[in-house]
Amino acid sequence: MNELIIELTDIGPREFFGQNNENIDLLKKHFPKLKIVARGNKIKVYGDEEQLDEFDRRFDMLTAHYAKYNKLDVNSIERLLGSNVQDEIEASVASGEVLVHGVGGRLVRAVTANQRKLVDAANTNDMVFAVGPAGTGKTYTGVALAVKALKEKQVKRIILTRPAVEAGENLGFLPGDLKEKLDPYMQPLYDALRDMIPPEKLVHYLENGTIQIAPMAFMRGRTLDNAFVILDEAQNTTHAQMKMFLTRMGKNAKFLINGDPGQIDLPRRLVSGLKEALLVLQNVEGIKIIYLDDKDVIRHKLVKSVIEAYKGIEHNN
Repeated sequence: MNELIIELTDIGPREFFGQNNENIDLLKKHFPKLKIVARGNKIKVYGDEEQLDEFDRRFDMLTAHYAKYNKLDVNSIERLLGSNVQDEIEASVASGEVLVHGVGGRLVRAVTANQRKLVDAANTNDMVFAVGPAGTGKTYTGVALAVKALKEKQVKRIILTRPAVEAGENLGFLPGDLKEKLDPYMQPLYDALRDMIPPEKLVHYLENGTIQIAPMAFMRGRTLDNAFVILDEAQNTTHAQMKMFLTRMGKNAKFLINGDPGQIDLPRRLVSGLKEALLVLQNVEGIKIIYLDDKDVIRHKLVKSVIEAYKGIEHNN
């Protein structure tokens, strides 16, 4: 039996082992054929040579992740252990750098390989589709890219929009003026912006129109020049809405279309504009489609399990 001894030098044993050794338990679960012993600042691994080589590669990915993000949690470990090593290598170094220095010193950057592919795609294409399940960072990464473009004066304004479709509920009459009626639908966009722009500046941007948050209906008839435009929840657009939105693109504009085909809230008789666009535009030069999956989920670890559990019934419908 071969032996691999790894000494922890760039990361403390407590950070790497995790609470109650939960990170070591994950390693043991992922490498059931290896015997893994963690003591002090050393990890001893016993098994056949091929498995030990794979363990060594994964370990390097984990320590590199810690060096870049200064943390190593269950989500990141599960993602890195289950990811394609080549995908991690091919995702460019630049796209993993900080996108925005957010509020309270928060460093906002693409975390997963597919999120970094999304950053690369947005840097090299004027229209990008980001498609994937809940929690994969589509909206958050998109807003970070938009804020970065605004700060670097690549664009003069940010326009964020989404269809005002209720998620399987009938909310009835909503009181208040137009903004108050629409704000509940726009909260995910506001949440992301609040992480990245100080409150006073965000209020100023919203008041002077540098940042505009509006429903799809307000896009009709406009030509969107010098803008980073994000369409969120695109799976809830109709054919007419999607075509209308995509043809609003003006000079020096970036369009990012986010959606999850597994969470369509349209009436059954209507075809999702996102699903249709992905088929129609897949071979159009200048348009890039990035697919994210449950390996990119950065919410609570149970979200991955929920997504996986629902896959079976959704594929059968």
